[in-house]
Amino acid sequence: MKPLGWIGVLLIVLGAFIIVRGGLPYTKSSNEVEVGPLKVTAREKGLVPPLAGIAAVVIGGVLVFSARKKSA
Repeated sequence: MKPLGWIGVLLIVLGAFIIVRGGLPYTKSSNEVEVGPLKVTAREKGLVPPLAGIAAVVIGGVLVFSARKKSA
């Protein structure tokens, strides 16, 4: 299988995982204020929506289909 096909398979597996979990949580942190030894950071929690998983499965399917060998 071509490398493009492997990327497609990886996207399908990742997309299915996101769909089954109902989204993929993530935490984003950033430095807000830093004054001398005092450091204040902010954390923002988010969720990758299941729609992104569906899109990954569709795009992965297209990549796998396009990476197939053409038979004459």
